[in-house]
Amino acid sequence: AFHGERMTRLVGLMEEVAREEVEGWPRGERLTLHPRLQALALEVILRAVFGLDQGQRLDSLRDRLTAILEFGSNPISLMPPLQRLLGGRGPWKRFDEHSRETDAIIAGLIEERRAGGVAGDDVLTMLLEARHEDGTEMTHEEIRDELMTLLVAGHETTASELAWCFARLSHEPAVLERLVAEIDGDRGEEYLTATVQETLRRRPVLPNAAPRFVKAPIEVGGWSYPAGVCLVPNAYLVHHDPEIYPDPYSFRPERFLEGAPGTYTWIPFGGGRRRCIGANFALLEMRIVLRTVLAANQLVAAGGATEVARRRAITISPALGAEAVLERRPVAA
Repeated sequence: AFHGERMTRLVGLMEEVAREEVEGWPRGERLTLHPRLQALALEVILRAVFGLDQGQRLDSLRDRLTAILEFGSNPISLMPPLQRLLGGRGPWKRFDEHSRETDAIIAGLIEERRAGGVAGDDVLTMLLEARHEDGTEMTHEEIRDELMTLLVAGHETTASELAWCFARLSHEPAVLERLVAEIDGDRGEEYLTATVQETLRRRPVLPNAAPRFVKAPIEVGGWSYPAGVCLVPNAYLVHHDPEIYPDPYSFRPERFLEGAPGTYTWIPFGGGRRRCIGANFALLEMRIVLRTVLAANQLVAAGGATEVARRRAITISPALGAEAVLERRPVAA
């Protein structure tokens, strides 16, 4: 679903969603980009993964999923004893209601697709067409779980990474100038891709990536580990090792023009055979959103300092939400 021709078919849809969302952003005033990028990323997933068009069903699902995701980012969601103390009232009650209503909408969507044989390029269509080794189709519960996993894994992560990118670019005039020149000149996406790669290196949104369970005694880097332990490489530390990346705290996309990211030294999506299945989807979405915003707008820093990191659920995002100002560029540009 996330490779080759299938991904190419999603380009037009992602561009359309990005244009619609960005066009509604205010100009000439201080913006907090992170929540706007969250809305954009959610819209991309609802359209590209769930295959929903504009209408009441899309609006209903969007509202409920937004509430569910907001609850998941609230520290109170990590306190089961408090949930038992309140007896399922308050935010947990609303969470359960939103979850049941979301399940009902997804169930209706699945049944409608199965009954009508509707084809499309979205991920839901591919899941409906998939078969197990014994020839049986996926159950409703399996499809629902896959869709929700893609939603949760591909929503906040991409939005946070885009927020880091805009926050950084607003303080890097030389990088921004070169990037805009490439976009305006329609000379490919080499520097755009490198900018995305450097953002992911500098600010991996999931710093502890790709845990591995040790099944037999092994030695790694001079350390011996017994079977039964879990090893978790730290992407942030690997990405800031000066032996791998000279001057690691500088934002320099040019380093990826000099050579492609290393399989085991650039691990924002994990590494090896069990790399994040949605990596290509996220990289494509980031390039499209960056190109859409910068092709029509001038990005200006809203403050004097770059933003520090804060934890939001399982992700790391800009503490102030990526504050910036957008000014419309002349039509000729």
